[in-house]
Amino acid sequence: MWTEKLQVQGPYNFDLVLERLSLDPLQVVDFTNRTVKVPLYIEKEPVVLHVQAIGNIEEPTFIIKGQSEEYKSKAIERLKKVFHWHKPLEGVSQHFRDSDLRGIFEEHRGTAIVLDFDYYSCLVKCIIHQQLNLSFAHILTERFVKTFGYQIDGVWFYPTPETTSQLQVEQLRAIQFSGRKAEYVIGLSQQITHGHLNLDLLAELSDQEVMDILIKIRGIGRWTAENFLLFGLGRPNLFPKADIGIQNAIKLLYGLPQKPTQEEMETYSEKWAPYLSYASLYLWRSIEKRSEKK
Repeated sequence: MWTEKLQVQGPYNFDLVLERLSLDPLQVVDFTNRTVKVPLYIEKEPVVLHVQAIGNIEEPTFIIKGQSEEYKSKAIERLKKVFHWHKPLEGVSQHFRDSDLRGIFEEHRGTAIVLDFDYYSCLVKCIIHQQLNLSFAHILTERFVKTFGYQIDGVWFYPTPETTSQLQVEQLRAIQFSGRKAEYVIGLSQQITHGHLNLDLLAELSDQEVMDILIKIRGIGRWTAENFLLFGLGRPNLFPKADIGIQNAIKLLYGLPQKPTQEEMETYSEKWAPYLSYASLYLWRSIEKRSEKK
């Protein structure tokens, strides 16, 4: 086993990061010890890393532990991107200081965009979540992973594309997938296993190029592609205007009598670029916190 101590530039609030991660029942989060277990694929090998925060918002420091020295360097580099340790958040905070989102950014100061742990699980999760309320989406995702995935060191890994591509629609319907959603997830997995889609190569393309490739795949529309760009690839300037959560957050923020139109959302968000992804995250977070208090 190896251990590495890593200090990153503040502000960075790992406790708020853990709060948001804990919304997903598959995450292994320990608030008392400020830890999370992270399942990664490094060179296609499953690796579990143990991440613990020991610093504070202004001087964030982490202890990272893993099993295999062979994958240590690449694992740490992946963690830096997953938890957004590779770029300071101060510039983002300053950008919103004089904006309409100032209050939300102050309340959730130091909350980073945390990426899904691998591209495939991100895209599958996006497909499962589309057009479902968040609670049932998490339940359905958990059933999928615990039925067809596998566990290492108490952490669940999503089934691989190879495993999912061999499933039958009836097997997913048995855990309450709709027929179409089952076809979408299996079809995506077959696209990958047959070599028609290479998710790793998408990271090298522009937002629009990624969008153009993904929306050609059955079951993937603009909302799913945008969420993959944001939470899979970590692109900084995504604003999914069709997302109901963002619409509700804007309605609440501006005291609107009804959900904003696409044109209104475009107007509100003009000044939030080039950090629209962070505007999206903090708007989501603003209504998540209200739900937690009920």
